[in-house]
Amino acid sequence: MVEKSIKIDGNKIRYITEGSSDRNLLLIHGLGASAERWEGVIPQFAKDYRVIVPDLIGFGLSDKPMIDYTTDYLSEFVSKFLAKIDVGPISIIGSSLGGQIAVNYSHNNTNDVEKLVLVSPSGIMKHTTPALDAYIMAALYPTNDSASYAFQVMSGKKDIDEKTINGFVKRMKLPNAKMAFMSTLLGLKDADIITTKLESINSPTLIVWGENDPVIPVKYAESFVSGINDCRFVKMTGCGHTPYVEKPGKFYDIVHEFLK
Repeated sequence: MVEKSIKIDGNKIRYITEGSSDRNLLLIHGLGASAERWEGVIPQFAKDYRVIVPDLIGFGLSDKPMIDYTTDYLSEFVSKFLAKIDVGPISIIGSSLGGQIAVNYSHNNTNDVEKLVLVSPSGIMKHTTPALDAYIMAALYPTNDSASYAFQVMSGKKDIDEKTINGFVKRMKLPNAKMAFMSTLLGLKDADIITTKLESINSPTLIVWGENDPVIPVKYAESFVSGINDCRFVKMTGCGHTPYVEKPGKFYDIVHEFLK
């Protein structure tokens, strides 16, 4: 994997890329995460795609300007990012917040998205859950204990990789990181439910959801499946909120079969 950076509206944006194919695949992380969240599947996808994985503005090692981090703003950021690195038609995998951003981008760029994969996407659920509350507390008070507890609750597993915990704590202690996190959370709360945008998506779409997701429960999958015209659905057993982290091999097999 190669780490690069570009400037967008004067802000430094960090991203990772791997693969030399002329087929492009964009991976969009969720709230409070970074490009590293996809490390378990990037090498596999890079066999057949040029994989592009940014730290969204406000997250990871990208700059965190003092602005309102609405879902519309983050979707426009993705548009500017792809234009800056001169990428044409692309397939997109978006997780949680990244899934909602991917829906917004697809709604605004219907001819540019070849295929769309949404992993436990936000955009329909409007209330909090105990797992989300634990994650918010870990972001506001980032310690190894709070982060470890939050990731255990979100995945349903006790053994959390130390790299994941340490990386999250380190990122949340960066200047403006908490501001960007909370601003994005408020943006999600205030955003309109994306039901009408789903109807405009004409790209073949796959919904992947962890059977035991405590952050955004799998019951919300029905709204996405019924709202998108050309849509498939896979429920991954034994998984919580991030199947691509918890069972990367199985996740890759499912998504690769759909993309090819």
